[in-house]
Amino acid sequence: MRENASTPRSAGTRHRLTAMIVAVLTVVGLASVVVGAGQANARIGATQVGRQQFYVNGCGMPNVKVRAWKRPGNYKTVIMLDGMRAQYDYNGWEINTNIQEMVRSGVNVVEPIGGPASFYTDWNAPSNFNNQRYRYRWNCVITNTLIRGLDARGFRVGNGKYAIMGLSMGGNAALVIGAQNRRNFDRAASLSGYNFLSAPGMHTMIRLAMLDVDPKPWNSDSMWGPPWDARWYQNDPFLNINRMHGMKIFVGSGNGLFGKYNALPNVFDDLFKGSTLEFLAFTQAKAFQAAAALQGLPVMSYDAVGTHAWGYWQDMVWNAKARGFFH
Repeated sequence: MRENASTPRSAGTRHRLTAMIVAVLTVVGLASVVVGAGQANARIGATQVGRQQFYVNGCGMPNVKVRAWKRPGNYKTVIMLDGMRAQYDYNGWEINTNIQEMVRSGVNVVEPIGGPASFYTDWNAPSNFNNQRYRYRWNCVITNTLIRGLDARGFRVGNGKYAIMGLSMGGNAALVIGAQNRRNFDRAASLSGYNFLSAPGMHTMIRLAMLDVDPKPWNSDSMWGPPWDARWYQNDPFLNINRMHGMKIFVGSGNGLFGKYNALPNVFDDLFKGSTLEFLAFTQAKAFQAAAALQGLPVMSYDAVGTHAWGYWQDMVWNAKARGFFH
């Protein structure tokens, strides 16, 4: 029997089994979760090759600043999304990593700036807890005004489609944006992202995490509505796997244990924030990979001994490149 011709009963059994595995893993991972950021090693401006800075229309938000690196002859362009504590001056990828250096070896790098706690999505309303002056429209920016701005500047190269990657909240956003915009994206990567937002306890975890992000507190109900709203499911990577067939998908995470990038003076944050947060990402990554395997979707994976910290995310990007993710 062909793989896609399984009986309704067997398919239902597989889905129930996956749901049970995911529920157990996620509940375990939720224990003592708080928001962490990892260490920072300032690298702003370190990569000069083909560097550009420009602004794109914010779809009702203030215009969005973009920093990018492009070299003639490069074969791919990747959009890099930041994490929960995204800043308004520079993207965390430039502040903390050297991934901009990929421009020297075939990959143009694009980094939109801003959007703390945004999940890079279109919100239902401005966050009323912190008196936000405008409604987040990040999905509109990334899939419309940013793409048009990149096209106009010659960033659409190679086979004519973009890659998108993100860390933490930007990881699950990258998978959903890529899956729902196949005309522009043919590969997506989630690094320590939350790839099963419908799992037990995830709504509460996200609500608590957003309360602690500056300018705090953010109201998660202003994003996709209450936990039972359909928009939570529409933005869940786990429930968008069926749209990812034919894409290259990369999922990376640490296991929450101390690794080579964990050292003084970051031990406190790494232990009490980074470890628990990364273990949650690890359980979510494994759940997503299990569901993808059941649905016949190949996933490139990367498992690190490490916590929720920039050094590990930098390694994941270079690992993806070395293994042909961008080709």
